[in-house]
Amino acid sequence: MNKQSGIHYLREHREAGSNKPVPAEVTRIRDTVVAGLGDLLQGAFDAVDDSLFELANNARSNNEQNRYFEAMREIRIKRKGVERHFQNTIAQFFANPPHTGHLQDDMLAQQANADNLALVGDDDLEEQVALNAMITKAKAHFQGPLIQLQTRFSQVYDGASDETPVNPMAPEHLCSAFTDAIQALEIQIRERLILLKQFDRYVVSNLGMLLDEANRILVQAGVIPNFRYHGKTGHQHSAPESQPSTSGKDSSATQDENWLDSGTGNNAVFDQIHQLLARQRANAGIPSRQHDPDIRIIGGNELVNLLASLPFATQAGAEHNLSEGEPLTIDLRDAVQQILAQTNTSDGKKPALKEMDEDLINLVSMLFEFILDDYNLSAPVQVLISRLQIPILKVVIKDKSFFSKTTHPARKLLNALARAGIGWSNSDEKARDKLYEKIHGIVQRILCEFDGDITLFETLNDEFEEFLARENRKASLVEQRTRESERGRIKSQKAQELVDRVIKERVARHRLPEPTYNLLINGWSRVMFLAYLRDDVEHRWQETVKVVDDLIWCLHPHQDDSERDQWVRVVPGLLKSLRAGLEEVSYNASKLDETMSQLKHELAEAFRTSSSMEIAEEPPQEEYEQNNFKSQPQPQPEDAAIAEFMAQIDNIEIGNWVEFRLVNGASFRCKLSAIIEEADCFVFVNRMGLKVIEKTRTELAHEMRRGRMTLLEQGAFIDRALDAVVGSLRSKTA
Repeated sequence: MNKQSGIHYLREHREAGSNKPVPAEVTRIRDTVVAGLGDLLQGAFDAVDDSLFELANNARSNNEQNRYFEAMREIRIKRKGVERHFQNTIAQFFANPPHTGHLQDDMLAQQANADNLALVGDDDLEEQVALNAMITKAKAHFQGPLIQLQTRFSQVYDGASDETPVNPMAPEHLCSAFTDAIQALEIQIRERLILLKQFDRYVVSNLGMLLDEANRILVQAGVIPNFRYHGKTGHQHSAPESQPSTSGKDSSATQDENWLDSGTGNNAVFDQIHQLLARQRANAGIPSRQHDPDIRIIGGNELVNLLASLPFATQAGAEHNLSEGEPLTIDLRDAVQQILAQTNTSDGKKPALKEMDEDLINLVSMLFEFILDDYNLSAPVQVLISRLQIPILKVVIKDKSFFSKTTHPARKLLNALARAGIGWSNSDEKARDKLYEKIHGIVQRILCEFDGDITLFETLNDEFEEFLARENRKASLVEQRTRESERGRIKSQKAQELVDRVIKERVARHRLPEPTYNLLINGWSRVMFLAYLRDDVEHRWQETVKVVDDLIWCLHPHQDDSERDQWVRVVPGLLKSLRAGLEEVSYNASKLDETMSQLKHELAEAFRTSSSMEIAEEPPQEEYEQNNFKSQPQPQPEDAAIAEFMAQIDNIEIGNWVEFRLVNGASFRCKLSAIIEEADCFVFVNRMGLKVIEKTRTELAHEMRRGRMTLLEQGAFIDRALDAVVGSLRSKTA
């Protein structure tokens, strides 16, 4: 194995972890894991290098490109040190294993604490969020092997127990070791997030084989060879008298009963919000009703059944156009309280909700308040989604993982609806639009068919994704043709402008014979035009310009013998090039021989008399200077007032959506399809792929400054809503 392999550093890792004797059973695991993680980390760094190179290659400015190249250089220089630091830290974990919590480790708990989040900067918060997601996903995905390994390690290490378990291979420890190792890299947050993303993709996501190997080694050593995991309690027990069973099968059998008590972080987001709301109640002095003898708590299926009795729960008008009128606003808490007040209890006690269910109702209300205030959501889709408050409330009462699992069917469907509808404009014709018709039909089906079975959302999401895939393929083809057409048009326009400028500059300095002037303006200019368009392949542009210069030079008076000798050498090739080029563009094909004969005569007269062409008089020279001055790009003083808007324009990426507002109050939404650098042109298309507008960078900055252009956010819709809700709650409880 080469020097870069993780095996190369095993001796150093043994020395790093030798300050405390490692149990004999763990030695093989340590060496295997350190070597395996080293190899996986190399793949992650290779992917980071490729990602940064691709970003640099597609950068729209020199500053942005230099930033990515500097990050590449920094990572390449310090890569070996980071790898060694990471592997040494992992080896140290096997010598002194940190304790690992049963349900949620200290690292996640500290990072999820609202008070702590309020104290960290935006960059640190972004990194913590990425780590939380990485760790939560890994613990959920590898739950069975991790629980087995934690139980076995806790038996092997002295001082460890079920109450204070240890697992050197826990995802939180590996992520902590990596974040500690990359502290030496002087890179910005975007590059750090790329590092974490590739670490997740290449290292954390491939932990399964190392976990299985570690379990196999411990089983061979006789450490709990038969293992059973009881999902209800969340504890692990050895069961030597029973047959081995996988934790996956055992835990799945009780998954429906214990969705709230799962210890893998499935409800981490809701738990955090629940704590914030509880703090609000405590600050307001609101006592808990949970143990009040005069109160009967209503929750679960009983609450879901009560929601079905709401007058607007079934959307009696679902068969009509749901997007008519304003978005539906419902005070969910007040509506539920009215139903509770009308509920008769057999024991005479006053019905009330569990605090957790109250928090769910408040949270759904806040989410839909965000929906109604979210400018990024197009108005027709905003109205439709607002009709889903009661169905979504039923969903979260049955399954709180809606808030934490990005793959939750209902959450995926809402995100897909919002993403697909971002390109809607108020001026769109809804009655004849397939996309609107599809979204409208989905909302109708949820209102009419949802009976608590979450699979309805999964079915609708699959159908909608298939529909979007078909529509996007059509739009992509149209957009590609639009983009290619615009690039061709702009390049042709630039070519024609350059050809005209080059010829006018040259002919303005001399008084050419009329036939020669017409030949250049009406004939050779077409040859130059084609040469410029093909220059990337044939590199003929400079040759065509040289033909013009040679022709004008040959028509000059020449008295010097050396110049006349050169004239004799140049003219034959010049005439050959002129004829070939003119034939290629079919210039005056019927009279080409006559034209060439006239040109030969003019050249011969110039050679004999040395006076065929005179220097132009002063006015044409002034005209030339004016033309030349106009042809050069004039430096424009940068308006300090739009400098910040220029920076925002530079950050717009291909595929981003924006909204333009016209002077008459109308507005339309479009997507950036192409940035044509040579013409400083931004081309925007509608959601069907057709061009709607093109503007320069400066024009866009002025539009943004005047408030007539708005960038639309395109992140996952529910994610943005939850971020806004958590941020609002944190500010209120600070």
